[in-house]
Amino acid sequence: MATFLYARVSTSEQTLDHQKTQAEKSGFTFDHVIADHGVSGVSVLMKDRPEGKRLFDMLRAGDTLVVRWVDRLGRNYADVTDTIREFIRRGVVIRTVINGMTFDGSTSDPMQMAVRDAMISFMAASAQAQAEATKEAQKAGIANARDKGDDSYKGRKPSYSREQYTTVASLLGKNASVSEIAQASGLTRQTVYRIKEDPAAAEKALAVWSL
Repeated sequence: MATFLYARVSTSEQTLDHQKTQAEKSGFTFDHVIADHGVSGVSVLMKDRPEGKRLFDMLRAGDTLVVRWVDRLGRNYADVTDTIREFIRRGVVIRTVINGMTFDGSTSDPMQMAVRDAMISFMAASAQAQAEATKEAQKAGIANARDKGDDSYKGRKPSYSREQYTTVASLLGKNASVSEIAQASGLTRQTVYRIKEDPAAAEKALAVWSL
């Protein structure tokens, strides 16, 4: 049984060292580190990435796969869910650095399986929303405007970080109360309500500000 860290490095902000350090600070240690460099997360299927193919070949039952977040595992909702479920069928345990989520096939209880699969779907949908928001921001020429120092087009800067947004999204998927989510994320109840009412807009604001 081995532990793998898989990273996708597609921008200057998403360095392998940063993803490794973040995972190690969360208590993970690895036997293998596999990374795809310069691969678009929104256009290339997981199984078609050079190191993604290698990961599919290497993983065995009992292994643990660590990723920063589920968006590392596919280009869209279908790809992420297909990848996760394929690995679970193989007996691989998937763990995320952000929020410490665990997905595996250890349960045979139908209700627990349904909850697990619903969570996978929710997280994958959130990952695709992030990717779509990023593409929209790129098409609007945001990078060019940012280089010119003009932030007026971006609107109000979000009062939450990417990690806080992810915490809110994951707890909403668990049907936690707004008060519980506010306490866990360190956000105000009003901010949690805004994210809950329009998660796509909240995701888009993060993408616009490159957060």
